[in-house]
Amino acid sequence: MEDKNRIVYLVKQAKNGDSHSFAQLYEMYYKDLYRTALYRLGNVQDAENAVSDAVVDAYVGIKNLKVEEAFRPWLFKILHNKINKQISEYVKNREHMESDTVEDMAERLESRNREVDTAIDKSLIEQAFQALNDKDRQVVTCMIYGEMNSREIAETLHMNQNTVRSIYNRALDKMKRVLEKGEVL
Repeated sequence: MEDKNRIVYLVKQAKNGDSHSFAQLYEMYYKDLYRTALYRLGNVQDAENAVSDAVVDAYVGIKNLKVEEAFRPWLFKILHNKINKQISEYVKNREHMESDTVEDMAERLESRNREVDTAIDKSLIEQAFQALNDKDRQVVTCMIYGEMNSREIAETLHMNQNTVRSIYNRALDKMKRVLEKGEVL
């Protein structure tokens, strides 16, 4: 199904109460929503909250969307409103703060830049991880997050230990190449 037709189909399904279709739409746009919020707000937690609030509002209000083809701009308009609200709160809170020294402002700016850099790094690692096939992801996940050794993974996945080690090393090499090239998937 063509991308545009697929989106229209998913929006129609979501308007009829199909939460799975809405979840697919969310998955299609989450990264762009998050990057937009992070860029505008400069704070990981606030960006996540803005995206979360926007998605909840979109889920609740999708029945009111008149033109299915307008889903993406409609979703980003909701996010834009959430971001503007958050920025207004920043300004309001800022007015209540006592005057800051230049050092305080520089420290906050440095902290904000570190948060953005960390979020971008995490996003790049996630993209590199998504470049792997399912079996590679499964092995990497078991090894890193499950803290399993190759013998345990081999038993769990019904594979040879050497195959598990091979898959793991190839997967890490592939992720490294993706990260070095800075490819966006």
